[in-house]
Order: sequence, then C-alpha cells, then structure tokens
Amino acid sequence: MALFADVQVDSPRPRRRGRRIGVVLLVLAIIAGIALATVPTPYVIEQPGPVFNTLGTVQNSGNAVPLIEIPGQKTYPTSGALDLLTVNLLGDRQNPPNWFEVAQAWFDPSKAVVPIDAVYPKGETVEQSNKQSAVDMQNSQKDAVAAALTQLGYPLTGTLVVEGFSADSPSKGVLQNGDEILAVDGTKTDSVAGLRAIIAKTGAGVPVAVSIARKGVDSTVQVTPALSTEDGKTPILGIYPSISYTFPFQVKIQLENVGGPSAGQMFALGIIDKLTPGKLNGGAKVAGTGTIDAEGDVGPIGGIRQKLYGARDAGATWFLAPQSNCNEVTGHIPSGLKVFAVKTLDDSLAALKAIRTRGDTSALPSCPVK
Repeated sequence: MALFADVQVDSPRPRRRGRRIGVVLLVLAIIAGIALATVPTPYVIEQPGPVFNTLGTVQNSGNAVPLIEIPGQKTYPTSGALDLLTVNLLGDRQNPPNWFEVAQAWFDPSKAVVPIDAVYPKGETVEQSNKQSAVDMQNSQKDAVAAALTQLGYPLTGTLVVEGFSADSPSKGVLQNGDEILAVDGTKTDSVAGLRAIIAKTGAGVPVAVSIARKGVDSTVQVTPALSTEDGKTPILGIYPSISYTFPFQVKIQLENVGGPSAGQMFALGIIDKLTPGKLNGGAKVAGTGTIDAEGDVGPIGGIRQKLYGARDAGATWFLAPQSNCNEVTGHIPSGLKVFAVKTLDDSLAALKAIRTRGDTSALPSCPVK
C-alpha cells in the first residue's frame, strides 16, 4: 500500500512564460492607446454650439448689447426666446481629432463624425472657409431683414455685389470686387439663391453672359462656370456674392464670431417680434434654424441633429425646422421637443400663432418622431 499518492508539481517555467505574455500584451495595449490618442483621423466632429436668443442680449466686444437693435423705430416688449442654434466643429486639417475622440462621438447622439473633406474641401484653406462662412452670415442677416420687412409690408430692392473669389475661381480676372451683378444670360437676379439657381441650370463648362455694373458703367462679360471643389458636381462662378438692399431704416444684428447662413429664419422672426405689438411666441421658449431669402423661403442647413440637442439643452420645447431637413430630423428628436416642419416664413408664423394662442398644433406640418 502506497503511503503517498503521486503528486504532480507544476513547473514554474510556464508561469514565468505567462507573466511575460501578460507584460507584452500590456505594453501593446499601452502602445495602441497612445496611438489612438495621438494618431490623427480623416474626420471632424460636429457638436452642439452656443445658443443665442434673438430677443435677448449678447456680448459684443466685451459689452452686453441687444442681439437685434432697431434704432429710431418703435419697438415692443418681448419675452421667452426665439433661439438660434450653432454647431461647434472639433478639429480641422491642421488639428484633426484623435481616434479616442472619434470613438466617443460615435456613441453620442448629440454629435456627428463627418469626413474632413466634406467640411474643409481639398485645396481650400481654413481661412478661406472662414471667409466664406463670414460672407454667408452677412448675407443671411441682410436677407433676414429683407424677409422681415417684406412680411411687414415694406417695399424693397436688392443688388448682388462681388465681395471676393474662391480658390481657382473661374471669375478671377473677369469680375472684380465691387461689381454689381445685374443678370446672367439675360435673366435678372437680385438674390444669392437666384444666382445659384441660374448657374445650376446652365451647368459647368458652358460660358454665360454676366451683366454687371462697374463704377457706374454697365457692361457684359463672359464667365465659364466650373464644378465646385466642395462636392465635385455643383457648377459655380467661384465668387463670394453679397446682397445689398435699400432698407427704409436700420436694423442692427450684433452677433460676433458666428458664421454661416443658418440663422436667417430666427433673425427674421426676432425682427418681426420686436416691430409688432404682442409676444410673437406667447412668451414660450422656441428654437429654430434655417436659411431664408428675401421672399421668406426657408432653406435647409447642416448640423441639424446637433442643433436639436442644443435647443433641448437650452430649455426649448418647440423647434422650427426646415421641411427639407426632415429626413435628418426624423428618428433623432430629443424627448420633450416638438418639431414643426416649415417651408416659408408664413409657416413659421402660423406655428408661433398656435403656440401663442395654445391652439391645436396637431394639424401643422411636422417632422415625424418615428
């Protein structure tokens, strides 16, 4: 009878081998983590930006001033909010986000990961992009004033003016800064949207006759539109057009360091609210976005999902969205936010009337919640 059973003693060698493997994996994980944190990505991240109440005040050069001021005119008390929304961009070609930041954004419904080429087209510098954005904001403000005053019955006229040129513009050397654009191929136009529609219909590679006024002298020049480097399919003249209106009185929109055309609708509504008795929104907190032209047509914008979350976080319960953005809105509406789909300034005013009077909003066009 055996007094001791056979006992197998583990050799220490495999244990040491296991430790070495663990150390190697840890080192690899650290290297991978460093790479994810430092290796640039071909993306930028869109996230909710600051929210501004067009009925309130903003900091302008360190001083609190009304966002919309109409000197010399009778204005009326307002309350609540008509908020305009912005989008912050994390990253650019010089400082793109890292993979950790991109991964986090993928799982955050308030953020969007966008190819960097879609925001900063190849061949276009950040400075050029910012200049275009600034021109778009200036035009948006002018169009908003025109839309508001037209809605209130003031007759207006407008003129398109060349303010600058994009990189590789086909108009360089033909058009000059300060040229007034009167017509294209015989079709008169007094809006940026109208000019773009004419060029889109003509197409790239086909010369067009551009009627201009330069220093008081009328003439016609030939320009051949080229395809936009931004999307590779939109024909453009490659100019930064500005719209110049003759207004019956001054409307000052005092908002610094914000670019793009997407605040047009909310500027127009803020102006109307200040120039008409009563509270346009009934004192409610309403947010919205959308481009606008002098005729009051509301157009699509970018980053609308981020703006929905920005509106919700700012306390808005109602949202005015361009109907042409509904495909991006549906399925992405934060809880507690009711979204109306609008195509014109009249649609927005109808929605605000229903909010103000606490009427039935169910019949108004909306982006489905899904």
